Amino acid sequence: MRTGIVETPLHGGKAPPWLFNRMVSLSREIVRAIVEEYGPVEVLRRLSNPYWFQAFGCVIGFDWHSSGVTTTTLGALKDGLKKINRDLDLFVAGGKGGVSRKTPDQIRQQCEIIGLNADPLIYASRMSAKIDSAVLQDGYQIYAHSILFTSSGEWTVVQQGMNESLRYARRYHWLGSNVKSFVVEPHAGIIADKKENALDLSAAKSEDVRKSSVKIIHQPTKQVLSDLREVVRISRALDKPTQGDLFDSAASTIAASEMQTFKMPSRHWVTYRDIRADRLKSVLVSTYERQPETYESLVGLEGVGAKTLRALALMSEVIYGASPSFEDPARFSYAVGGKDGTPYPVNKIVYDESIQILKQAVDKAKIGQSDKKESIKRLSTYFTLS
Repeated sequence: MRTGIVETPLHGGKAPPWLFNRMVSLSREIVRAIVEEYGPVEVLRRLSNPYWFQAFGCVIGFDWHSSGVTTTTLGALKDGLKKINRDLDLFVAGGKGGVSRKTPDQIRQQCEIIGLNADPLIYASRMSAKIDSAVLQDGYQIYAHSILFTSSGEWTVVQQGMNESLRYARRYHWLGSNVKSFVVEPHAGIIADKKENALDLSAAKSEDVRKSSVKIIHQPTKQVLSDLREVVRISRALDKPTQGDLFDSAASTIAASEMQTFKMPSRHWVTYRDIRADRLKSVLVSTYERQPETYESLVGLEGVGAKTLRALALMSEVIYGASPSFEDPARFSYAVGGKDGTPYPVNKIVYDESIQILKQAVDKAKIGQSDKKESIKRLSTYFTLS
């Protein structure tokens, strides 16, 4: 399941070479110490924990509340493990921007060396990115994606999305051993500064929408396009604010002989005004020809993205009365404490355990004594356990 989400303000610039080089060395030795003590799977589990990841980024020297803690920490770790990944049985693929699009090739290259079937890992990488960008439509576009895995096929994904209008980034964590379904409640904890309106098609509340979307896609494309045009027309006519959060109106007949009454919540940035039925024609033809049997297989089809899933959700709501969840799954703010007294309360048991393991790892790490002292000092500075 997705194990958590962290939201951080967007900061420009990047770590200077003198700092980044030290982060590469320190992250490598910390991870080496953890592998020696607990094994490589424990590293995956720790990195999938948003609390621990934030602590790890702070310990190796990055700003605690900057969006760059994600990309810089993962970049340093990837560089640090490059020459010893086979010794530690820990491999890293992906990165920021254009590098993230090379993730499948990087996975395949490393799997060929260790004799591992790359397809499940490539699927996990692709689906986790698609879920957090298309199934959970929270306004954050994925721009950094990394997957870490072992020769046994265990994996964790850490990826980050950007919302330019809010000037914030969200970090999403996944742990492969917990995945039962990519499309049903894949998150165990969501951490964000504030809630926004979001279309969450992975929520338990959206189960009827998922079923209805598959049902719709099995209908002839011509019929689906006709229904979609009518649904969008009605939605646009109703897309105007009222006193409350809901819209009350009577809908025209959609593949039925009687009028239907439905309510549409105020959705702010999640709007249907950009849906163009004709532009979805090629995607709908493709999905009809391939006849996906489950919502996960529908999401996994090439070309099926946020607009297609949003259109199907809208049709499901109007035709079948299946309402999706529009609640942002964010719950509370930053994962770790900082020098200015934030954040909101966190799980102290997880908190203490994370710091203890980091302290042990730093103590065992093969780094200079001054760097060890500085790392332990950062732990004390950034975290208040009382």
